[in-house]
Parts: sequence; C-alpha cells; structure tokens
Amino acid sequence: MSEYENLLISIEDRLATVKVNRPKALNALNGGVLADLEQAFTELDQKSEVGCIILTGEGEKSFVAGADIAAMKTMTVLDAQKFCDLGHRAMLAVENCRKPVIAAVHGFCLGGGLELALACDFIFASGASKLGLPEVNLGLFPGFGGTQRLSRLIGKNRAKELIYTARMLSAAEAFQWGILNRVCEPSDLLSEVEAVAKDILKKGPVAISLAKEVVNRGTDLDLTSGLTLEKNSFPLIFATQDCKEGVSAFLEKRKAQFKGN
Repeated sequence: MSEYENLLISIEDRLATVKVNRPKALNALNGGVLADLEQAFTELDQKSEVGCIILTGEGEKSFVAGADIAAMKTMTVLDAQKFCDLGHRAMLAVENCRKPVIAAVHGFCLGGGLELALACDFIFASGASKLGLPEVNLGLFPGFGGTQRLSRLIGKNRAKELIYTARMLSAAEAFQWGILNRVCEPSDLLSEVEAVAKDILKKGPVAISLAKEVVNRGTDLDLTSGLTLEKNSFPLIFATQDCKEGVSAFLEKRKAQFKGN
C-alpha cells in the first residue's frame, strides 16, 4: 500500500481503516487530502486482500470539519473549478469503490466532511457528533456533492432546510433525519463499526460488490428501469465460484469459504 501524506491507512484481516490525518486543522479537506483520498480509494478498490473499508478522522475532535477555508480565501473562479473537480473525483472514488465503505464519524462532520460521509455506503456516528452543511454562512454552498447526495438520501425539502439554514444537527437529530444508520457511545464507535465490517467480510464479496453497484446506479433511475437493471444483473452472479460455494455450503450445512471470484 502506498504511503500518503494526509492519510493513515492500515489493513488487517481484509479490513482497511483509512484516517484523514490533519488533526491540528480538524482534518479539513485541502487539495492534498482530496488527492490522497482519490488515489487511496482507487488503490484500495483494486486490492484483493481488502474486503471492507472504514473511513474516519484522526484525533478526538473531528471526523472532517469541512473544506479548508483558508485555502479558499484567494481562489479565483478557475481555482475554485479545479478544487471542486478534485473534490468530486475524491467523493466518487469513495462512492464507486467496489468494497463496502463505512464512515465512522466523531466530533465535527461539517461541510465537505458530511459530503465525504455521504459518499460512503452508510454512516455510524458517536453520540457527541455534530453534522451539517454550514457553507451558506460563508456565502458559499455545498460543492462536493452535498446538494445531490443529501437530497437523494433524506428528500429534497429536508435537504434544502439543512442547506439554507446551515443548521448543525446533533447525532440524535441526524439519525432521526435519516442521515445516520446508527448512533454509538463515543467509546464504542470504532468497535461497533468494526463488528459490522467483520460481519460483512463473512459474506460473498462479489455479491456485495454487485449489489452495491445495482443500488447506486438504480437509485437515479425510475422504478421500472431500476428493476430492469436488477433483473439483468442478478443472473451474472451465477457465473461466479462464490455463488456455487455459497449455495453448496448452505445445502451441505457448513460455513461458506468465499474466495471473491
């Protein structure tokens, strides 16, 4: 695995943990972090020894507190376009990774941080977390996918409310709004995320990868088109060794030994 200036990455028993590593800046997203995220998730996507990924932030104060505002002060329109393009590529690298990606959120998860979490498959957060899209307080608006992913997750009207008011939600409120999958005690956050990740790792990796693709692609389609996508994708899994192994193991009443092919 490559070394990254702004990320800490560890891999153990097919579980990769990626930490944004700028704790003194509350893990704010600058160009370097975004470039590292894009490259790291592209690399992890190709690693057969990785089956699931946890994304979190280094330090106790913040998952990611947002984009680096200091870096924006002198941006021209062209600079902003390049920064936005880089942000979108980083988020898409996370979202399109064929491995399940779980965000483990603690502390501040604001602006670009929430946009990064929304690019993950689902989000667990500590009860002390604060989540929101405060960009309009600065005369900006979300530019790393927040306007689109959030509205698809919780509905257009609620997304507008959160964006227009720059309201900061508690973890309990974010759970009620449908942004979070689970709220954990701060001391239990990583252990609960790891437990779910390890459970996922017991399942058929090709099936999970294909299911992720169908869910992600189908969400933007009308129901009939989404059902057609599912119908056309489902038979493909029968060409895999994992499918043969899973069915055989069930019938033979034994634990499946998936190989990811």
